[in-house]
Amino acid sequence: MLKGLEVSIMKLSILNSKNDRFRIDAEFSKKIYINTEKFLESKKHTTLKESLCKIYHPKEIKREYVIENGIWFFRAQNLRPLLIENSNNVFISKNDAEDLKDNSILYGDILITRTGANFGQTAMYHLMERAISSSHVLIVRTNFFNPYYLTVFLNTNYGRIMLNKGMYGGSQPEIAPYYISNIPIPILSKNFERLLEKLYMKANEFINDSNLYYSKIELILLKELGMANWQPTLENKSIKKFSKSYESTERLDAEYYQPKYDELMKMIKKNKYTTLGELVKIRKSIEPGSEAYQSEGIPFLRVANISKYEISDTAIYLNEKEFNNNNLKPERDTILFSKDGRVGIAFKLEENINAITSSALLHLKVKGDNVLPDYLTLVLNSKLVQLQAERDSGGSVIQHWRKEEIENVLIPLLEMDKQIEISNEIKRSFSLRKQSKELLERAKKAVEIAIEEGEEKAFQYIKIS
Repeated sequence: MLKGLEVSIMKLSILNSKNDRFRIDAEFSKKIYINTEKFLESKKHTTLKESLCKIYHPKEIKREYVIENGIWFFRAQNLRPLLIENSNNVFISKNDAEDLKDNSILYGDILITRTGANFGQTAMYHLMERAISSSHVLIVRTNFFNPYYLTVFLNTNYGRIMLNKGMYGGSQPEIAPYYISNIPIPILSKNFERLLEKLYMKANEFINDSNLYYSKIELILLKELGMANWQPTLENKSIKKFSKSYESTERLDAEYYQPKYDELMKMIKKNKYTTLGELVKIRKSIEPGSEAYQSEGIPFLRVANISKYEISDTAIYLNEKEFNNNNLKPERDTILFSKDGRVGIAFKLEENINAITSSALLHLKVKGDNVLPDYLTLVLNSKLVQLQAERDSGGSVIQHWRKEEIENVLIPLLEMDKQIEISNEIKRSFSLRKQSKELLERAKKAVEIAIEEGEEKAFQYIKIS
């Protein structure tokens, strides 16, 4: 009768231990979670709670973003596995920051995404820049563990399984501080922790170099277009004829007609240009609905999983039998482009991926020979297109960029020799990111070997690899 079903039998007292919310759902008691927890508890270990680590759940207030003299407001999208993503940043006023001073992030803090598609993603804050955390990011402070080691552990298979166990809520996954505080953390030697710290720091150096390199490439693009010193005007008044406003745009919101957008169009049109629709074939993806979300199967990527630098792991999957359709899977050189939520984010794939994307991510495929995918991706992520995205999608509470508007986005075109030069530089920047990722993967694997086979084997692995 129970053939083919996964069944876990345990005492109620064991189920309720470390279970402040008294969860009795089957997901919480999956065998992989139980077996992993037992294995970790068989090693020399402690928990964040027992080691007196602090876990802070930042509060939230009604806030507005500012352009000048603001404090970095750290959102879930700034957090990637083992990495701090400090692009597409937003800032809040100093007054709002003062009201949220308890949300301040300090150097050495371990940050964990509390909710959303990328819940449980963990990185250490290694920057000196002042930042205020949103309520979607938990802050962990420890004086017992080396924060580099603890961060790496929470990104290993063991750490990730334990974080997944604590997930609750289907369409909007979430994890609670009380649960994290009870995860068993293996105790390793200080020498091994320091070795992980060196690997982590070296990986961050590669990331910093890559980011600086990418910023220089963006500046090269703007210089070639004669826009290196251009800044959008702060003037917010515009007078338009009816024929050049609502009659042609069907937009009544004042934000759409700000002078800075007219200025942008004039600057772009000083160069050779065309529309995005002329350059690419645009294909929509699917939206299966939250009821189709699973904890295993085909990875399902949403806007939260992409940045201009990378695709991050997802905690959401779809049924393989129902969604294993190669026509839906993005291929090499496809540009994933966001049209909902955080609009205007572009990432170019270097290879085919076995994943399905949400309908909020369009698939762009270059259809001619007058633009290179890497060059086009750079332009899409530049302020030239970001301002067009802001103009078109700014009239709604939740940003939505219509396909017809995206097709009409203006794209400046440099000569092919210059596109090739820029594309090669982009590849060098991403090569540095690849080296960083390899070091971080090595650190994760070393921790897993240390837990399974001992630190001596882990030291050998690091020296050989």
